[in-house]
Amino acid sequence: MDHTIYLALGSNLGDRSANLKAAVASLPPDVTVLAESPVYETKPWGLADQPDFLNLALEGKTQLTPLALLARLKRLETQLGRRPSVRYGPRLIDLDILFYDALVANTPQLTIPHPRLHERAFVLVPLADIAPDFIHPALGKSVRELLAGVDAGGVKRYG
Repeated sequence: MDHTIYLALGSNLGDRSANLKAAVASLPPDVTVLAESPVYETKPWGLADQPDFLNLALEGKTQLTPLALLARLKRLETQLGRRPSVRYGPRLIDLDILFYDALVANTPQLTIPHPRLHERAFVLVPLADIAPDFIHPALGKSVRELLAGVDAGGVKRYG
């Protein structure tokens, strides 16, 4: 069975744009990309003293379970050159599961929907480009409504 997923991708080291393109290109066959947002440049979140990020969101289909998808994304991050670092620190590539169908799950390994997506303009701005009417299954608000509740001033269209 195909599951609809939304992912957030970010990069702030090396050739950020190439890193995002490589990550998207590496998702098949496990993830079929259905829609991809424009790329945005954003200030770092959590740890300010680092380069700006490029971010995008995408919609995809997968037959993987949530934990298998997480494992696949972590392997892909490593294959693309990500190394362990400080929390919220600089990274070559970051791949996060935002939504998996309308699943609400909280396990030691994985929380879906992503636990802080509703606070993060760098996630909500690109997500609103591809899924403005998607309803956050735990908060009961659309992506558009969540975006209206954050300051998106630091998120700029890239390129």
